[in-house]
Amino acid sequence: MSAVSAASVRANQVARVAKDVRRVILYVVTISLSLLFMFPFLWTVSSSLKTVGDILAYPPTLLPSVIQWQNYLVAWEQASFGIYAQNSVIVTSLSLIGTVSSSFFVAYGFARFRFPLRGFLFTVVLSTMLLPYEVTLIPIFLLFRTVGWVDTWLPLIVPSYFGGGAFNIFLFRQFIMTIPYELDEAALIDGASRVRILWNIIVPSAKPALATVGVLAFIGAWNDFMGPLIFLNSQEKFTVSLGLYALRNYVGEPGEPKDHLLMAGAVMATIPIVILFFVAQKYFVQGIVTTGLKG
Repeated sequence: MSAVSAASVRANQVARVAKDVRRVILYVVTISLSLLFMFPFLWTVSSSLKTVGDILAYPPTLLPSVIQWQNYLVAWEQASFGIYAQNSVIVTSLSLIGTVSSSFFVAYGFARFRFPLRGFLFTVVLSTMLLPYEVTLIPIFLLFRTVGWVDTWLPLIVPSYFGGGAFNIFLFRQFIMTIPYELDEAALIDGASRVRILWNIIVPSAKPALATVGVLAFIGAWNDFMGPLIFLNSQEKFTVSLGLYALRNYVGEPGEPKDHLLMAGAVMATIPIVILFFVAQKYFVQGIVTTGLKG
């Protein structure tokens, strides 16, 4: 009997050790992959603190010989990066509001109302995702030029208030359909209007989806380069994405290496996205996981 107990104890110890070994291996692999994917960002941060000599040194070095904090100051002041950041905040905020609100209203209609050709119209909306942005760029530019919106922020803001994008509509619709319709019926029996149901039931339940679309819309508007490049001509109206381009062309002598300043500008342009992701991470991950559970 004691021999059997000893063998059982040893088996449990071996199983526990094997489990610990697998866990250590998993941690090592996870940390290694994390460092691998983070390396470009770490290299950017390191390069933003280097001198031109360190940037052009061969073989390349990971760490700067002398940390150059003034690179950020030069990029912020001499390239008017503060103005570009302010412009991006205005454009991104207004575009974010339009994208989230308009796509949510459209998705609510597709998810909760029954009307003729609902499935066909939803298919048409989804089919617009097959059209590359480059295909519609010229007609859109001609339209905005005709109405006199070129060299203004309106082409970057107003379109977001007309649907908010097929992907966002699809994501919101799938999430809303996971909310039991019995809640709507109970509220209707109690005399609630559709607007009140939307505001008091659907919106609070859809916080993960709202956070997901909000993060994606913010990143898309903040990083947008093609739109500002096509529609903006005045430098004082440039956004951050065009500010990095201006940083190369309007600071220092022509042909002078500015890679360290570009890296500093790229880091400053990335900080708001990183902060937003960590603030909304809980709802963002939850929205990605739960969206699409119901067709």
